[in-house]
Amino acid sequence: MNVRKVDRGAPGAGCPVHRTPDGTWQVDGYAAARAFLRDHGTVQAGLGVETTENFPRRIRRPVLYRDGPEHREHRRQTARFFTPRRGDEAYRAVMERVADEQVALVREGRVVDLADLSFQVAVDVTSAVLGLTGSKPGIRRRLDYFFPEEFGKPGFTSLRGLYWVWRQLRGWSAIYFGDVRPAVRARRAQPRDDLISHLLAEGRTSAEILGECLTFAAAGMVTTREFIVVAAWHLFTDDELRSRYLAAEEPERLLVLHEVLRLEPVIGHLKRRTTRDVRVGDVTVPAGALVRVQLDHANLDTAVVGEHPAAVCPGRRLADGGSSTGLSFGDGPHKCPGSHVAMLESDVFLHKLLSLEGIRMVRPPRIAFKDEIAGYELRGLQVTAG
Repeated sequence: MNVRKVDRGAPGAGCPVHRTPDGTWQVDGYAAARAFLRDHGTVQAGLGVETTENFPRRIRRPVLYRDGPEHREHRRQTARFFTPRRGDEAYRAVMERVADEQVALVREGRVVDLADLSFQVAVDVTSAVLGLTGSKPGIRRRLDYFFPEEFGKPGFTSLRGLYWVWRQLRGWSAIYFGDVRPAVRARRAQPRDDLISHLLAEGRTSAEILGECLTFAAAGMVTTREFIVVAAWHLFTDDELRSRYLAAEEPERLLVLHEVLRLEPVIGHLKRRTTRDVRVGDVTVPAGALVRVQLDHANLDTAVVGEHPAAVCPGRRLADGGSSTGLSFGDGPHKCPGSHVAMLESDVFLHKLLSLEGIRMVRPPRIAFKDEIAGYELRGLQVTAG
């Protein structure tokens, strides 16, 4: 039984690590994917990493694009901002407030696009983690402009390419002057226990802080927006699952959401490049190879997740090394640090929304894809109450 809302295909038969006709290596199996993501003989590829290679040496690249000891030290120093305890103690009040504000719009009887509500939740929570407070009005509009539904490819060889160069520069400028600069000024005057204050204490420049904020905006705001919508879609269309979710306490509700995320990873694959020969099982991937780790395939590996891998089965029995979210948050040095925060904010909002009397889905979403990350984008899922 396949209940995936976003069907990106299943892994083919054969070796879980193989070379594709275009020369890219592909990893489909769960154990192989996890081992590869944990191997220190690889570095980031894709996700726009190529655009950072021409940064002046004096400008430190955002953490997403760094590897090795410097990356590990940064993760160690900032881990405290993302722990489950920190999420509960420091960010839950923000989650509750913004969730109440967004649910109130539905309670009024409006027909609203769930993606708009979920994005506001993600923006407010991620801003609290970063210390991106005191923004000028319109932060969501600026972020929507910077992360549009339809992406182009910047360049100087066509009018369309030039347009996207101009659009990116305009987006960077708007977020810097509207959001980052006010936050930096406030934290210079009065440091707090947040990421921007930490970066300032390290001596980071405003340009470097802007890069980190945009990286976390993509990782913490955009992805959470999509997950909330896909989880709601499952819950609206599965009466038994919705009843179970609403009747459960928080730990079991989170297991329901974990299982949906395993089934519907927001990012379908991650790319890495080998810096030396990397042995994965019986296969050796040579140095300098581009490798695509298929998270959406790995999460269906019956050797780890058991029978009926494309069905929603919260609390399913997993083999040793299996995670309830699969590899949806990645693994290894670049595993998403904000996974606990993302799942908690999703649950706080969805539980309040689905507890509304008369809540119903008016229209399912349309699905679009970002091929670079095999990621889905869901727009137009409308809800109302009453």
